Amino acid sequence: MPVLVFATLDTKGHEAGFVRDQLRALGVAVTLIDCGSLGEPRLKPDIPREEVFRAAGTSLAALRAKGDRGEAVNAAARGAAELAKRFHAEGQCLGVLGLGGSAGTTIGTAAMRALPLGVPKLMVSTLASGAVGHFVGTADIAMLHSVVDIAGLNRISRTVLARAAQAMAGMAQGALPATSASERPIVAATMFGVTTPCVERARAVLEQAGFEVLVFHATGSGGRTMESLIDSGLVAGVLDVTTTELADELVGGVLSAGPERLTAAARAGIPQVVSVGALDMVNFHAFDTVPAKFAGRKFHRHNANVTLMRTTVAENAALGRELASKVARSKGPARIFLPLRGLSAIDRMGQPFDDPAARAALYESIRAHAGRVRVIELDLHINDAAFAEALVSELVEMTRLSAKR
Repeated sequence: MPVLVFATLDTKGHEAGFVRDQLRALGVAVTLIDCGSLGEPRLKPDIPREEVFRAAGTSLAALRAKGDRGEAVNAAARGAAELAKRFHAEGQCLGVLGLGGSAGTTIGTAAMRALPLGVPKLMVSTLASGAVGHFVGTADIAMLHSVVDIAGLNRISRTVLARAAQAMAGMAQGALPATSASERPIVAATMFGVTTPCVERARAVLEQAGFEVLVFHATGSGGRTMESLIDSGLVAGVLDVTTTELADELVGGVLSAGPERLTAAARAGIPQVVSVGALDMVNFHAFDTVPAKFAGRKFHRHNANVTLMRTTVAENAALGRELASKVARSKGPARIFLPLRGLSAIDRMGQPFDDPAARAALYESIRAHAGRVRVIELDLHINDAAFAEALVSELVEMTRLSAKR
């Protein structure tokens, strides 16, 4: 089974050939795929660019006629993703290695994101030392900084590319831990610093009940990753304690998980228990990064790099409507839990974000839009152990009943 190497062979041909030869010397078979569109390839690929663009639903001739490099790169990315999925489905993909600048990184990581968790994915990129979240997405992609531009073979590029080949060979040839027929069902849970006591207690009780708990930090990427994992079919139940990312999406904070947050479990029909953890706050970086339009709002400086802004009564009403409406679309069993004494460590009596009117607006809106979903209200704080235990008790019961059907 080969490793797929994606590169634009008109600009990165010699470098891709070097990586191919290094992999082969390590005993790894290679399928070299040309994703270029302008100049002629500098070495012969195993899969020509015409096949890449055909997989994208277009042709090399059509793209050359348009003369739009950006469109060609986007098409190559689509084609690379389709080929990666096809090769994997046919048992012909041991891993994926890409190399390039912005175009090559766009193409290579598109192929990687199309593959399941656990398939080795390594991108050698000139952009790897910067912000790469939009390239990585929710996939298990390893980004390796090329240090110098991938423009010729020299003492630095040869070193980096050789190490890349060795890393891919190690991942591709290494065995994963064996799975067991007795693997515990997975519960996905969401946590923030201000909801940690709740989730830690819930995790302990769930593990005692025979579940494996995957905790996701609700920082935008965490929520997106959890939604993606639920869509993959690996999750048996969801304990969505911390839905704070909805507030960042609504108000404009820095930790939004996007509009699809809180939708995957509803689509999948798996049991979910949802609460309102940290919906009292919107997240920003250092205080001087907060947009001027929020002047006069209530803030809490969590630390030098994190500033929290209290959500208003109106925002809470909108958040309650969104949360309840999304949960109400669940195809499977769902519950919404409301902690009447506060929904984060700093939203309780005497704490900076204590705001009974905002909580009341949130809860009233949830009650009004929950449809047939049962809303359970407890005279507890979200971080009380009894609240966590109540969440778990309901989720365990729903999950076990669901498994019997």
